[in-house]
Amino acid sequence: MEQLFVIKIGGNIIDEDAKLESFLREFASLKGKKILVHGGGKLATKLADQLGYPQKLIGGRRITDSDTLRIVTMVYAGYVNKNIVAKLQAKGCNSIGISGADGNALEAHKRIHSEIDYGFVGDIDQVNTSFLKGLLDQQIAIVLAPITHDGNGQLLNTNADTVAQEIAKALSKTYEVRLIYSFEKSGVLLNVNDEQSVIRQINPSSFGKLKQEQAIFAGMLPKLENAFTALNNGVKKVIIGRAEELQKLIDGTAGTTIVNE
Repeated sequence: MEQLFVIKIGGNIIDEDAKLESFLREFASLKGKKILVHGGGKLATKLADQLGYPQKLIGGRRITDSDTLRIVTMVYAGYVNKNIVAKLQAKGCNSIGISGADGNALEAHKRIHSEIDYGFVGDIDQVNTSFLKGLLDQQIAIVLAPITHDGNGQLLNTNADTVAQEIAKALSKTYEVRLIYSFEKSGVLLNVNDEQSVIRQINPSSFGKLKQEQAIFAGMLPKLENAFTALNNGVKKVIIGRAEELQKLIDGTAGTTIVNE
């Protein structure tokens, strides 16, 4: 089975030109089929503030009213997406920038919650694997912004970690998928203030023990839960670590590897 890399890049890297350049050099040189999922949170928040639309976050999730939806669509599916594509083209990596609405790539529904109105936030129902495979078969790297749609003309803001996970799961029937969460930290840390305290490998039993001992920073738990969900749905391997060390993450010489064994 052919290999596919689904890589999610965190917002903090996108905000720093030098770190983004370093990451994109590594991504461009990566051989084989690849999909890059990105957010762009800080820029969206900054622009919203400048326009006089204060942002509200609950549990790290952005409440997306109609004005915020316009801003995140402009930032994620517009500037950030095309900026990444242009930088990849300059590095000899032919790529295409899309959102979940393009090619009906990601269909979603508006999130329903008993206590919180998240606004125009989407939860994914369907991944158009044939569309994505068609692009990959042309040796084009896909750069995907986490804006989805509901099939009835409504755009929705969807969490980029979740987008990466859903794409990885859906394409695992066709490819041997490695899902990589790349951000500013060296991996899953035993001590959040010590970049040298990386846990090199986590499996279900060690994860249970780490949770019981409350040894993992609470903010990392959703990523790990996502990782095991992906592994339980056909994804071969999940890797978490520093964006600028992408090749080392793939080689297993950096970051944290999550395995289901």
